[in-house]
Amino acid sequence: MTIHVERQDGVATVTLDNPAKHNALDLADARSLTGIWRDLRTDGSVRAAVVTGAGGRAFCTGVDRAAVAQQGAVPQPCAPFAVEDPLLRIGPKSNDLWIPVIAAVEGMACGGAFYLLSEAEFLVATEESTFFDPHTSYGMVSAYEAMGMAQRMPFGEAARMALMGAAERVSGRRAYETGLISELAPAGGALEAALCCARTLASYPPGAVQGTVRAVWAAREAARDHARALATPLIALGNLPPEQQAELFAERRGGGPPRVR
Repeated sequence: MTIHVERQDGVATVTLDNPAKHNALDLADARSLTGIWRDLRTDGSVRAAVVTGAGGRAFCTGVDRAAVAQQGAVPQPCAPFAVEDPLLRIGPKSNDLWIPVIAAVEGMACGGAFYLLSEAEFLVATEESTFFDPHTSYGMVSAYEAMGMAQRMPFGEAARMALMGAAERVSGRRAYETGLISELAPAGGALEAALCCARTLASYPPGAVQGTVRAVWAAREAARDHARALATPLIALGNLPPEQQAELFAERRGGGPPRVR
């Protein structure tokens, strides 16, 4: 098991714990996250949550492509109107969890990590953290990821991050300046800063907090749901075949360092 949950002071800390692979997620991890969020819905002792990555080098780098390949490719529907995405249900809101969730980011957060970040109430990160979306570099459409980030960042920033792919990374400082993250913590301090906020939220009457979470999300759900309805045909029509994606991935792994802005 590479995902751990600790409960203390009314707060559940969900830790992605596979630092050797930058906390990338395999199929079992995806199922585990779904189960964790669903379990928290019925745990009355938990009134807030923090999601973070172990090791300090990465929050999460999305799908572990090597592990998923070994576990067997996810079968895809025979139509461009449906896509089987193994990470589509790893976020708390996708599992109908309405306690506040704070993301604590140290190091890299990219690609599939955005399924988690886009469903947190707010983000705490360090100046050394970096955010990027490598999909286009590998011949893949950034649909769900870009849609989620477009609701957290100014349009131009979200579009640039999605389009520039692996060539460019957004620094923690720039993410703070553009509103993606709400607090810059010192190096190594993102988790404690997030826990401090979560403990405060856990001390409030839970009905009021959860009702407020639901109200904030109601304000954005119409646009979100409309956009996500378009995601599957965009992915099906725009993605290169998996074998060509793998070729691009192998070619670019040895490329030069990305630009950080």
